[in-house]
Amino acid sequence: MEITQIADLGPDDRIAFFERDAGVDAISGDVSEIVERVRTEGDVAVREYTSEFDGVEVGNLEITDQCERAYDSLEDDVREAIEVAATNVREFHDAQVPVDWREDFSPGRELGRRFRPIDRVGVYVPGGAAAYPSSAIMGVVPAVVAGVDHVTVVTPPADELNPVTLAAIHAAGADAVYSVGGVQAIAGLTYGTETMTRVQKIVGPGNKWVTAAKAEVRGDVEIDFLAGPSEVVVVADETADPDLVAAELVAQAEHDPNASVVAVTDTPAIADAVVDAIDEHASAREREETIRSALENEASGVLLARSMSEAILFTEEYAPEHLSILARDDESVLERIDSAGSVFLGPNTPVAAGDYASGTNHVLPTNGGARVTGGLSVETFMRSTTVQRLSSEGLSEIGETVTTLADAEGLEAHAESVRLRLDEQPDEHSQ
Repeated sequence: MEITQIADLGPDDRIAFFERDAGVDAISGDVSEIVERVRTEGDVAVREYTSEFDGVEVGNLEITDQCERAYDSLEDDVREAIEVAATNVREFHDAQVPVDWREDFSPGRELGRRFRPIDRVGVYVPGGAAAYPSSAIMGVVPAVVAGVDHVTVVTPPADELNPVTLAAIHAAGADAVYSVGGVQAIAGLTYGTETMTRVQKIVGPGNKWVTAAKAEVRGDVEIDFLAGPSEVVVVADETADPDLVAAELVAQAEHDPNASVVAVTDTPAIADAVVDAIDEHASAREREETIRSALENEASGVLLARSMSEAILFTEEYAPEHLSILARDDESVLERIDSAGSVFLGPNTPVAAGDYASGTNHVLPTNGGARVTGGLSVETFMRSTTVQRLSSEGLSEIGETVTTLADAEGLEAHAESVRLRLDEQPDEHSQ
């Protein structure tokens, strides 16, 4: 990688860094066709597309029992790792559960909120022959903690499904699991099929086909957000260890050739050392080809800022999925950055800890989404209802305000519904 001065970034460079997208537009037409066929033909279309795209002839689409058997057959150390990760994630999300409340805001005006879980949700767990137990835990556990009545998981098929992923799905607490992936899985969850249960909300990461499918069905079902390839920004001052900076970049580059990885520093010597360390780390990894491709991404680079303030401004505008801060006063840097999916402070907090087992959720907004939303949480799986009760005194206090505004809007019946109650109230001064 080459070092680039932030001040020298041209318009095209800034577009590449700040207007990242998931690359779904080019495939939207094909996705629409697949979604429509699954909507109208159900299991028949699901099976045909599974054979065409995954090269697998699926027998039973539902594999819930297979997940339980996989859990029971795991080696003890792997099962223990799954349970520790699930426990940590559960503890963190337990702390997020909102509490119903009611308060008196003025005499006779009682207001509050109550929270209830969504009834049915679907969680997409990337997989097939690969193992993504962490994604199962991150998607299912907060839904269970929220109290969702029925949690459905879909995961891509393979001739031999990875038992670690299946075991994690079971440990996380899914109610039903289907061996279906890609666009057809999202469509099946949205509209239901003879086998698959229709859900009210779909969450979870996937490739660009999954993301495009979520974009297509949005409106017929709720979704979390449209996630693209993995991202990380590392903000480093002169105290940072260049080896740790490089390790973070290479770790995220390992995900996907389209991943975006950026180091930002105000220290030229650190920038030079990071570039050298990146090359050493990449050369030592089995997925070097994927890593090298991600390092060459237009939204990747080692950037040199004229000051830490400039580095912070760049990072805020980038709004990364993952933000690692390796600086003497990391809390001060954090205080100045509002837009990031998940933040990792200090040299002992690798992003991988959050990916797997620290307890925070790794399903996070990408493509600048952190400017307006956060990652998966208990609130993702809940809805809130406002509650109010007015006494005669409370209604009298705001009655004229309500009728005046209703009349101003030309909504006579609204005003009358209030006046009727006010007219019926006894005159408290007459005896």
